[in-house]
Amino acid sequence: MTSQPIPLFKPWAPEWLIRSSIGLVMLPLLGLFGLFTNNITATAGYYGIEPIDVQYSTIVYYAALASFYSLEQRFFNFVPSRQYFVINVILLMVTCYISYYARSPLVYFTTRFLQGIFTGGINSICITLIFRRFSSERAREIGYSVFYGLLVCSSPLIMVLASFIIEYFNYPALYKAMIFMILPGSVLLTGILNNVSLGRKFPLYQLDWSSFIFYASFVCLFGYVLIYGQRSYWLENLHIWACVGAMLLLVALFITRQLHLKRPFIDLAIFKYSNFRIGAFLLIPFYICRGSLAVTSNYFEAVLGMDPIHVSELMMANMVGVILSVLVSSRLILQKKPMRMIWLTGFGFFLLFHGWMYFLFSSEGNLSAFILPLIVQGLGAGTIMTPLIMFTVSAVPAAIAGSASMAGILFRFIGFTLSMAVITSFQLFSKSKHQEDFRNQITLLNPVPNERFELYQRQMESHGIPHDQAAKIATGLLNKAVEKQMFLRYAMDYYSVICWGIVAVMLMIALYPYFSKTIMNVRSRQPAPY
Repeated sequence: MTSQPIPLFKPWAPEWLIRSSIGLVMLPLLGLFGLFTNNITATAGYYGIEPIDVQYSTIVYYAALASFYSLEQRFFNFVPSRQYFVINVILLMVTCYISYYARSPLVYFTTRFLQGIFTGGINSICITLIFRRFSSERAREIGYSVFYGLLVCSSPLIMVLASFIIEYFNYPALYKAMIFMILPGSVLLTGILNNVSLGRKFPLYQLDWSSFIFYASFVCLFGYVLIYGQRSYWLENLHIWACVGAMLLLVALFITRQLHLKRPFIDLAIFKYSNFRIGAFLLIPFYICRGSLAVTSNYFEAVLGMDPIHVSELMMANMVGVILSVLVSSRLILQKKPMRMIWLTGFGFFLLFHGWMYFLFSSEGNLSAFILPLIVQGLGAGTIMTPLIMFTVSAVPAAIAGSASMAGILFRFIGFTLSMAVITSFQLFSKSKHQEDFRNQITLLNPVPNERFELYQRQMESHGIPHDQAAKIATGLLNKAVEKQMFLRYAMDYYSVICWGIVAVMLMIALYPYFSKTIMNVRSRQPAPY
């Protein structure tokens, strides 16, 4: 007599409770990724570091997600699900608790790396529960669409929460809020989840820690070079040279090790499949296009003078576009619509957004005019993300789909890091270029700056401010006006370049002949949970 397999969830748990519990767990964890990038100034001030260091902390967090995936799967398959889930939740809350009291930059970077590892473990359970809970292709596709939709939507939601907390409470309250957000869903999911293994149980021997160290070190150094390279004048700095040399050595050691291992950390055979290569490549421009939304967010603050709370509220329009497009794109996949058509539509939305914003950038603006472009940007993100990730994983045989998922995380990491680096480098280049142009225009022969200065001075004097003090204030206002104009020129130049890049990507998609040879498969291939 054969015993019946133990179900994943308690028999008394209704379906709505199961789905709600998974959603309550995932949403705050996905938001943890962007918690600090949306509050760079506050984070830098609290820890006594520079804004660029806060950007790098996000790279460290993502590096942990990208590098620990292979080892995480070994632990995931060995430890029963509920026990593994509880361990990761407790460790994650411990890191948040440490961050609540510590103000050391070293502790901050260390906890960010550990948070990436523990978040990956929890998300891995959640997406596997989606994969196992839904048996039909339709249900699984909808489940994945909801998951990746939450991944994109979490940023504006967390931005609203974080801005509110920083405005009305102290900065450490962010960590306390994160703990209280994680607890309800975790308690619910623990209570309804049976302690069964979700994968084939393999003993924890021959764990490839060496490959993990090589891989994690490489991605951290890669992010370091891209983020700090511009400030250090790239290869003119010996420190950057040392980082590049270490990266090349680590790549050589890692590839050599993978070629000689029976069970490699990443099966390099995935790169033999052309559709995997094209899917992985498209992840990079997708994340660059998605990341350019930060320029619009900075424009709202730097030029229009909006406070973070109102910026985050305006960004909710972007979330509306994501939700709508995720629902539509999942439907298109189920109907077996051509992938070429879906991607061209998504990048077309991105092109429309960047071109639209190019003409909306000005020193003054009506906030209602930005709602529709933000929705369009969300439509582009939601239309591309799930189909692109599913296409990339489906491009390889099921036996090596795990390696494809891990490599996909790497390419998303590269795209995300490149987006941050390109924005920073382009801003510095554009600032120096336009600053020189403004200097050439501010001469004795050009009356406009003097007229603007006199206007500011008269306005100050009309409020009863003494002449000398009014002149100082007028000088500051004039400098601020020049900075706004330089930011506007930078934003317009950057979006112009992105538009041309999107056109090039769309031409490549339209002309590439082999997309139809990949069959989307969500029955046997589970994508990575980040």
